[in-house]
Amino acid sequence: MGEILDPFLPTRWEEKGGEMGTNPKESYVCQHCGAEADITLEGFERVEDVIKRERKLPCKSCGQGVSWTEREDLKAIRVAMEAEKEAYQTYSKAAKMTKNPKGRDMFQQLSEFEMNHFQKLKDLLKSLEEKGEWILYSGTSLKKRSIPMKIEKPKGQEQLTDMDALRIAIREEKRTQAYYRSMAELTKDARGKDMYKRLADEEALHEKVLNDQYYSLHNTGSWSWGD
Repeated sequence: MGEILDPFLPTRWEEKGGEMGTNPKESYVCQHCGAEADITLEGFERVEDVIKRERKLPCKSCGQGVSWTEREDLKAIRVAMEAEKEAYQTYSKAAKMTKNPKGRDMFQQLSEFEMNHFQKLKDLLKSLEEKGEWILYSGTSLKKRSIPMKIEKPKGQEQLTDMDALRIAIREEKRTQAYYRSMAELTKDARGKDMYKRLADEEALHEKVLNDQYYSLHNTGSWSWGD
């Protein structure tokens, strides 16, 4: 499916307060010189560059390589938790703004899904801090409920708002998915790798669901969720 989304264009939905928010950050300190950098969803730099250097991050102040440690695992989890909380809030807001029952149901389920991610990450953080152990994550699934009622096609501003909300959500799902895949590479624990891969796969599913609805609205003017 061709990519037609431009993630850098401002949208009416963002102007109404639907933006995902600023990137969550955690302070990262160089073990050699003490200089600080920020961990964000984009990482310190491109993920592939970190992995090519055998999972070491260069300090921008002193240039020495800094290994990924358990301390960075904890900080990375906090960043992910903040991102999931923001996603929950955004989907909840979108569910309230969307008048179409199908769109409302989809956004509501996605908000619940992200809250589940947040809770699992919170459990993981607690386990690592108290026991030094990674937890198992079996995954979560979306339930596409049938919504048989006849719905009128959205018109004008309403349709633009729905599409804007979908466009923003797709952009954020891509970022979060990439973040989890990078964490799966950087984390040394096997259960941690598995959990991050599952989380990334679930965010990829969300992206597909959102893309399907975007193209449905774009091409037919109607939501297809629940059909």
